[in-house]
Amino acid sequence: MISLNEFKKIKDSIPLGVSLLAVSKGHHSESIRKLFGYGQLDFGESRLQESIPKKNELNDLNKIRWHFVGKLQKNKVRGVIKEFDFIHSVDSLSLIERISRISKEEQKTPKILLQVKLREDPQKGGFLKQDLLKSWSQIISLKNIHLVGLMTIPPLSLNAVQRKDLFCECRDLANQLELRECSMGMSNDWEEAIEGGATWIRLGSLLFGKRQI
Repeated sequence: MISLNEFKKIKDSIPLGVSLLAVSKGHHSESIRKLFGYGQLDFGESRLQESIPKKNELNDLNKIRWHFVGKLQKNKVRGVIKEFDFIHSVDSLSLIERISRISKEEQKTPKILLQVKLREDPQKGGFLKQDLLKSWSQIISLKNIHLVGLMTIPPLSLNAVQRKDLFCECRDLANQLELRECSMGMSNDWEEAIEGGATWIRLGSLLFGKRQI
């Protein structure tokens, strides 16, 4: 677990306009509480079943904003809409249509980031650029969602220069679509992501260390 001084160093190195998302998946609620005590408000989880007990244990910390960052299965959409303020990993037209429909039923308006796949990677999902552009008019017509940005994850095989190029491409696509947010960059490449135009960086192991759960 990172110390307060180490946390402050990271925060001081993040420019204005870029927000830090502490990815707490795989870590106990006590670690989240400690980081909250440092002033961190945004936390990311990737499994609904894991997140609910932690949220219950932390329900006295009502300033926490919860972000869903994992692969979202269609049968978990209702639960995620109920429990999370942001969903970073919406990777298909059918999924966002389902989110829109269930959000109306639940009287919620989640903040949505669309996951885009800008390089070939069998390990990752996401909209291909051409498919996103083709579906764009349908996406922006959907109700009961607040579409705020894009999210991307580079393939593990890319080097630093290639990752930065990918991040810049994601930023350019977001600008083209008039979306402010770009959720990109993790513990191993967050500085490149900031250079590429990230507005959210998702840090897990750098803050929490090895997974506990």
